[in-house]
This record gives sequence, C-alpha cells and structure tokens, in this order.
Amino acid sequence: MIATARSTIAAHPFWALLIALIIFVPAGGLAWWLGSPLFIDQRVNEEFPRLVNATVPGNINPADAEVVMMTMEKISNPVAEPMMEPVTTPAPSVAAPDVAEVPADPVALLEGGFFGADAFHQGDGSATVYDLGDGSRVLRFEEFEVTNGPDLRVLVTPDPNPFDHAALVEAGYTELGRLKGNIGNQNYDIPPDVDTESIGSVIIYCAPFHVIFAVAPLNAV
Repeated sequence: MIATARSTIAAHPFWALLIALIIFVPAGGLAWWLGSPLFIDQRVNEEFPRLVNATVPGNINPADAEVVMMTMEKISNPVAEPMMEPVTTPAPSVAAPDVAEVPADPVALLEGGFFGADAFHQGDGSATVYDLGDGSRVLRFEEFEVTNGPDLRVLVTPDPNPFDHAALVEAGYTELGRLKGNIGNQNYDIPPDVDTESIGSVIIYCAPFHVIFAVAPLNAV
C-alpha cells in the first residue's frame, strides 16, 4: 500500500505539493514567529498617567480631559490685566468644568536600572514604581530598550537578581502583562494584591523558552 501511495504522489505533482505545504508551511510560520522578533523592533512611547486621580465625566475622553485640566490650571492662576471700565451688562455665568479633583503629584517608591541577562540578551533604561495617590501603583519604563524576542512578558519578583528560570520559580513572581515594545517608554499597572515592599526586581521574560532577557533590581527611593 505504501508503494501504491508513493506511485500515486509521484504521478500527481499536485498531491506532492499539497503534502509539502501541509508539512512545511506551519513549521515555517512557527519559525517566523519565534525568530522574527530578533530582527524587528517594536517601539512604543506612552505618556506618564496623569489623570488617575481626576474624576472625569464619562462623556469626556482623555484628550479633552487634559485640555480641561490645563484650562482649570489657568483659571486658578489668572494673569493680572489692566483695569477696565465697568460694564453695565452683566456677563453670563459660565459653569466650571465638571472635574472634581486635580491629580496629586505621583510619588516614586522604587527605582532601578535594567541590565542584560547575558552577552546575547541585552537591556537598558530605568524602571520606577510610582504611587499615583489614589491607591493604585504603576511600573514605568523610561529610555527602555531590550533585545526583542517572542512573547516577552513583564514580571516582578522578590528576588533582586534571579539568574535563571529555576531561581525565578523558587522566588515566585507576578506577571504584569505582555511587553508592549522592546524600545520606548511604557506603563504597567501593579495589581492591588502585590506588596510594593516585596518587589525586588523587574524581569523581562521569554515565555516560550523560559529565558530571562533583562533584569532591573529595584531599591527604595
């Protein structure tokens, strides 16, 4: 039967091509997914989260809220103008923008710098944990760059410098999400159940291969 199947394939090139596609196309797609990040950079540039403490109406988008906040700041610091003749017709009253609270300044709790895990996996830039004033915390990368790879994740762990997957598992870790880009400023929310004082480092971790790409040990500010 095997000989008959071989002769059928040899006699019909279409079947040979179809079988080759079934075998090699998925393998090629997997190879591209695993290997292409090594040659392609993903750049991001997120702004620092400024509106976390503001009560913003649902019908105002973040961009409009920024404009409202800037307007409120100008109103609270008026520019001195020359005296003008009194106006007999009263000016119509203008309702203040519906923003209940101006965001407080964020407070840096932890900070550190990235370095590569080895000669091939390189990392650079800063990592800072901020208290945003409303009970939430954010991890921010600035001037960040790391060797790209497939399915990179952002982890925080009590270990200040885990050197491999086994050390990371032994120390325990919390995943903050998929890395948004291997180059550029970016933010990651820290879950409420994560104790800031227990964070020893930030890890850039390749999930498919269980490989650490970069580490940023964190210290109290």
